Order: sequence, then structure tokens, then C-alpha cells
Amino acid sequence: MGELALKNSPAVYSEKEDYQYLTFSSGGDMFAIGILAIKEIIEYGNLTCVPMMPNFVRGVINVRGSVVPVIDLAARFGRKTSDVTRRSCIVIIEAKTENDDQQDIGVMVDAVSAVMEIPSKEIEPPPSFGSRIRVDFISGMAKIDHKFVIVLNVEKVLSVEEMTMISEMTNLPSDITE
Repeated sequence: MGELALKNSPAVYSEKEDYQYLTFSSGGDMFAIGILAIKEIIEYGNLTCVPMMPNFVRGVINVRGSVVPVIDLAARFGRKTSDVTRRSCIVIIEAKTENDDQQDIGVMVDAVSAVMEIPSKEIEPPPSFGSRIRVDFISGMAKIDHKFVIVLNVEKVLSVEEMTMISEMTNLPSDITE
């Protein structure tokens, strides 16, 4: 599979224009992320486990000398951890921190589908209820081939501050959490 760089994309974000999205599957659902947030896609492998992390943190990988945490998207959404298959891969996303710094985060997905342009008129607002993931994680619902694809709000799903807080809560001594 190797790497797929997405840096030279012609996508330009504007309220009235269509956007390009990477579509992929995770936990049986289809998702989309705007490609401007994506740095690259790499084959799943060579993860180093980090003790005492929440179940959605699969470990860390070395990407050109940088330590990059890898998040299991299905587990992040409260589902069971994903099984690793030959189509599993890691999408490297550039996420913003609370201080407007950039941090690369890897997202483990079941399979990448395609990069596609989704007209803004084909994206509905997120549902107010009934979704299997938190509503603030969804920026919209895209209609593609008469099916819905969940367009993720990367800043919420990959909030470094929230994941750090969850990690700290996970690592509390048992006498404090009981």
C-alpha cells in the first residue's frame, strides 16, 4: 500500500465552493474528512504501545523522526477497538491544539475509499439526535450515491486537550476513581 501524499490538492475552502474529502470506513460506517487537514496515508504497522493510555490510543509511530500518536477512530467513538486487516491504514492528520499549535495525529481506519469532491449543497447539517457518535464530532451528513457519509469535525474528534484529559482520568489511582 505504501504512502499516498495529498499535499498538492487543488481544494480551496470557501463557503460557496465544493470541497474535496477523503472518504473511508471505520466500524462499519462511512466517514469523510476535508483533505486540507490530511498530510498523508500510510500502511498500518510498526506501532509502539504506550502503557496506561485510553483504549482508543493504539500507540505511537515514527513519521520522519516525529512521534505521532495513533487513535483508533472506532474506539474513539465508544465502539469496540478495530481489528487490523490488510486494508487497515493510518491517516495522518494535522490537528490544532488549544494554543493554535499544530500536532500530527494518526487515525486508524478500516479502509480508505476515495478522494472526492462533495458539493456543499449535498451536505446536510448534523442530526440533533439518533447518531451513534457525539453530535459535536459531526460537521455534516453528505449524500453520496443515495447513502449518508458522516463528515467529521476534525477539531472536535481529535481535540488534543480532550484526549489528554481522558488519558489523565484513565490514569488516576483506583482509590480516587472509586
